[in-house]
Amino acid sequence: TQWDLIEQVADSVYPIMRALERKAAQAQAIHNDDTPVKIVEVMQLNKKDPTRKRTGMFTSGIYAKFKDGLRIMLYYSGIRHAGENLALILKHRSKDLKPIIHMCDALSANLTKFLVKLAICIAHGRRKFIEIEPFFPEECRFVIEQFALVYYNDAQAKKAGLSGNMRLAYHKEHSGPVMKVLKKWLDKQVRDKRVEPNSGLGQAIAYLRRHWKGLTLFLREADAPLDNNLLEQALKIPIRLRKNSLIHRTCHGANVASMLMSIIQTCRLCKINPVDYLTVLQENKSAVFKNPDDWLPWCYEEMLQKKATLELMAA
Repeated sequence: TQWDLIEQVADSVYPIMRALERKAAQAQAIHNDDTPVKIVEVMQLNKKDPTRKRTGMFTSGIYAKFKDGLRIMLYYSGIRHAGENLALILKHRSKDLKPIIHMCDALSANLTKFLVKLAICIAHGRRKFIEIEPFFPEECRFVIEQFALVYYNDAQAKKAGLSGNMRLAYHKEHSGPVMKVLKKWLDKQVRDKRVEPNSGLGQAIAYLRRHWKGLTLFLREADAPLDNNLLEQALKIPIRLRKNSLIHRTCHGANVASMLMSIIQTCRLCKINPVDYLTVLQENKSAVFKNPDDWLPWCYEEMLQKKATLELMAA
C-alpha cells in the first residue's frame, strides 16, 4: 500500500524531474559524487551472470548552483556513475553558455567528456595529510596550515560579501602566494628525494602535484568552489535512506526514490515546503504535464495565483 501511494505521487510529478535536469544544465557550477546503494534486481542479475561488466550500484548526487543563488539537488540510483549521470544532464546545456565549473574529487568515475572547467576538491587532498599526520607530523602540519590559510581567506571574502570577481581578486592577492609556497615545497620534496614515493606522504604529495591545476581553479575562475563539501553533505540523505531501508527491490523503485528525494531536497534548498509542493503538483497534474517549467519549486506559487485569478475572472 505504501509503495502504491508513493508510485502514484511519482507518476504525477516526474515531468518536474526532467525540467529540473534541463534547468540544472544551465548552472554556473555543478558538483557530483557517488555513494554505494543496494538494488536487489541488479544483485540477482550479477548472480545469474558473473561476467557482467557493470556490477556496481551507486546513488549519484548532482548539486547545481546558479549565480543568482538558485540551487538544485538531483539524485540518481542505478549502475551509472556520477560522471555518466552528469553527462546526461550536460547534454541539455545551451551552447551559448561558457563551460560549466565542475567540482568533484579526482576519481575518474566523477569525470565527464563534456568541456568543463574542472575544479578538484581541496578537502580531499587535505584529508590525505590528516590521515597520515601521526606518522609525518612536521610535513603534514605544514601542508594543513597552508590550506588553513586558504580557507581563512575564503571565509573573509564571504564575510565581506565580495562578488565573484572581487573574491577572485582577493584570493589571487592573499591565497596565490600561499599556494605558490605550497607548490614549491611539494616539488622540493620530490626533487631532493626527501620522501619515499610509495610511502603515505609520498602518495599524498603526488596527489596534490598531479591535480594541481584543478586544485587551484579558484585562483583563475570567479566563483570556483574550494571543495566538494556541499555535495558530500547532500549525500547524507541517500545514506540515511540506505540505513533505514537497507535495499531497493527494483531499478524502477530506486529511480522513484531518487526522483522524490531530488524534488524534496530541491524544495528545501529553495525554502519551499515539500509536502505543500507535492500536493499542489498532484492537484494540478494536467497543467504540470503540459508546462512543467511553470511549476518548478521557485515559481509554482505564481502559477497558483494566476490560476486563481483566471478562475475568478471566469466566475
